[in-house]
Amino acid sequence: MRKFLSVAALVFIALTWSSGYAQTYPSRPIRVVVPFSAGGTADVIARPVGYQVGAQLGQSVIVDNRAGANGIIGTDLVAKAAPDGYTVLHVTGSFAVNPSIYRKLPYDIFKDFAPVTSVALGTGYLLLVNPAVKAGSVQDIIGLAKRGDQLTYSSPGVGNTLHLTAELFNVRAGIQMVHVPYKGVAPAMNAVVAGEVNVMFMPATVAMPLVEAGKLRALAFTGAARLPRMPQLPTMTEAGVPNFKVTGTWHGWFVPAKTPPAIVARLQGEVHKALQVPKIRDFIIVGGSEPDGRSPEAFRQLVKAEFERYAEMVRIANIPME
Repeated sequence: MRKFLSVAALVFIALTWSSGYAQTYPSRPIRVVVPFSAGGTADVIARPVGYQVGAQLGQSVIVDNRAGANGIIGTDLVAKAAPDGYTVLHVTGSFAVNPSIYRKLPYDIFKDFAPVTSVALGTGYLLLVNPAVKAGSVQDIIGLAKRGDQLTYSSPGVGNTLHLTAELFNVRAGIQMVHVPYKGVAPAMNAVVAGEVNVMFMPATVAMPLVEAGKLRALAFTGAARLPRMPQLPTMTEAGVPNFKVTGTWHGWFVPAKTPPAIVARLQGEVHKALQVPKIRDFIIVGGSEPDGRSPEAFRQLVKAEFERYAEMVRIANIPME
C-alpha cells in the first residue's frame, strides 16, 4: 500500500510540474529546425506557420536551416536536443523514408521523437520539364526516353520523396531517366530551369511561380484529382500512366522524446490555431497541400502508415539501401 502511494505521489508531482511548466512556456524564443536548404518546400511552409505560431505565443519562432544527408543532419540535431520545447523539427515525408534507405541512422524515428502535429498534407506533385525539352505531354517524355534520348531528372538527394516519385514513374512508364541528385530542393529546381537536367517532380508550392513565369513547363499532376490552381493540367493517370498516383509529401512538427506532454499539447494547439488563419490556409492550399493540425497520437499513426507506404515505394523502385 505504501509503495502504491509513493508511486501515485510521484505521478502527481510529475503531472503538476508538467502543468506548471506549460503555464510559463515559452519564456524565450523557439527554434524550428528545417533539415533542408532555404527556399525549399519545407522552408517555404515552415516560415509563415512558425511566424504565426510565434505571434500567438508572444515569442519569436526562429527557423534554422540545417541541410544535409536527406534531412538526417538536422533531424539528428533535434533528436539530441534538450526535451524542453525550445527545439522543434519541421520535416517532410523524408523523415519516414530514410529508415528504408539508410542502414545506420543516428536516431530512431519512433523512439527518439515525440510527434506534435502534421502541418500540411500534400495532394500531389507537378511533373516539370525545362522549356527547351521538346515535350508537350507526358507521352512525349515517355516517347523521347523510349526513342533513346537520355533524359535526366533532378531531386534534393537520394531517398527523398521526389526521388521515389521519379523512380516510380520510371517503373510505371517503362523508361529509365537518369537521376541527378542535388543538395536541396532549390538547387535541384534551379538545375531544371538552367537546363542542366531535363525533368523534375516538384510540389506546386515552390514551382508555380516558375511555371507562371515560363521558366518551367508543367506536364501533369500526380494527385488523385487535378490541381485546382491548374485545372487544365491532367493527372498522371489521365495522361496515360496507369497505377500512378502520388499524393505528395506531408509536413510535420516533432520535438525530442521526453518533452513534457503539456508542452507537446500546447504546440499542437498553436499550430492548429495558426492553420485556421486565412492567409496561412490559402497559402498552403494554393501550393497543392491541405492544412491539417491533427492530434499528436493521430499524427503518430500517420507516420507509421507513411513509413510502410514509402518502404513499399522503395521496394517497387528497387532503390538499394546505403
